[in-house]
Amino acid sequence: MHTFQELSAKFSEYFDTHNIPGSPETLYDPVNYFLGIGGKRIRPVLCLMGNELFGDIIPDAWEVATAIELFHNFTLIHDDIMDKAPLRRGKETVHSKYTEPTAILAGDVLVIKAYEALNRIDNNFLHRIMFLFNQTAVEVCEGQQLDMDFEKRDDVTYGEYLNMITLKTSVLIAASLQMGGILGGGSLGNLELLYEAGKKIGLAFQVQDDYLDSFGNTEKFGKQIGGDIRSNKKTFLLIKALESANPAQKQELDELLKTGNASKVDRVLNLYKEIKIDEWAIELKEQFLNDALQHFDDMAVVSTRKEPLKHLARLLVKRDH
Repeated sequence: MHTFQELSAKFSEYFDTHNIPGSPETLYDPVNYFLGIGGKRIRPVLCLMGNELFGDIIPDAWEVATAIELFHNFTLIHDDIMDKAPLRRGKETVHSKYTEPTAILAGDVLVIKAYEALNRIDNNFLHRIMFLFNQTAVEVCEGQQLDMDFEKRDDVTYGEYLNMITLKTSVLIAASLQMGGILGGGSLGNLELLYEAGKKIGLAFQVQDDYLDSFGNTEKFGKQIGGDIRSNKKTFLLIKALESANPAQKQELDELLKTGNASKVDRVLNLYKEIKIDEWAIELKEQFLNDALQHFDDMAVVSTRKEPLKHLARLLVKRDH
C-alpha cells in the first residue's frame, strides 16, 4: 500500500515525462507551460488509490489517471478564461500569458489528449470507464454553467448551491475514485460507496475552502482573506447566512452586497459571527467528512487497505484525528 504522497510523486514523475510535443509550437508551448505549473494532482492520485484499494495498481490505471489530469487541466484553463483570472497557482494563466483564442485551443487539445489516453486501456474496462468519464465531463460543464447562472441571481437556495458544487467539484473526485475501483475489480456495492465517499470529500473540501476565505489565517491560507465577500461570490456561508438571518440582519446583508465599501468585509464577517455561520460551516464540513469516512468503513474491504484513503480524506480537510 502506498500513501498519497508516495503515489503523488510517482504519478508526477510518470505524467511529467509525457509532455505533449507537436507543431505549431504556438499551441503546444502554452499547453506544456500550463501542465508544468503542476498542482496537487489529487484527482489522478485518487484513481490510483481507488485501484490499490482492491489490489495492485495495474498499468491501465496510469492511463486513466493521466486522462483525469488532462481533463482537469482543460477545465482549469477554460474556467480561468470565463473568470478572467490573471493567476493560477501563483503563475500567469494561459489566456493572460498568451491569448484567449490560444487558451481555448490549448484546453481543447488537452481534452482530446485525455481521450487518447483512455483509448489505450484494455477493452474489458473501456466501455465502463468511458461511460463514467463522459457522464462526469458533462456534469462538470453543467456545474460550471450553474455557477455562472447563480452570479446573476439573488435567490439561490442552499439546495441549489449544494447541487451546483456537487456537479462542478465533487463528481470528478468521486469518479476518479470509482474509475480506480473499476480497474481494481471492486464489487458494485463497494464501487457505489467509493463514489459517495468521493462526493462527500469534495463537498467537505469546498466548505473548508469557503470557510478559509472568510475566517482563515492569511499567512497559512496564502491569499487575502475576504475575497469571496468583496466579489459577492455565492458560497456556502453567504447562502446559509441569507437563509438564516433575521429581518434586520438580512436587510444589512443585502445592503452590504450592493456596496463596494472598504469596511464591507469586516461588517459581513461580524454578521456571519452573529448568525453563527462560522460554527455552522465547521459542523457541516465535519458532517461531510464523517459521512465519507463512514462510506469507507462500510466497504467490504480489509481495513488496512482503506487507511491511506481515510488518512487522505482527513488531510484534505485539515483534520488529523
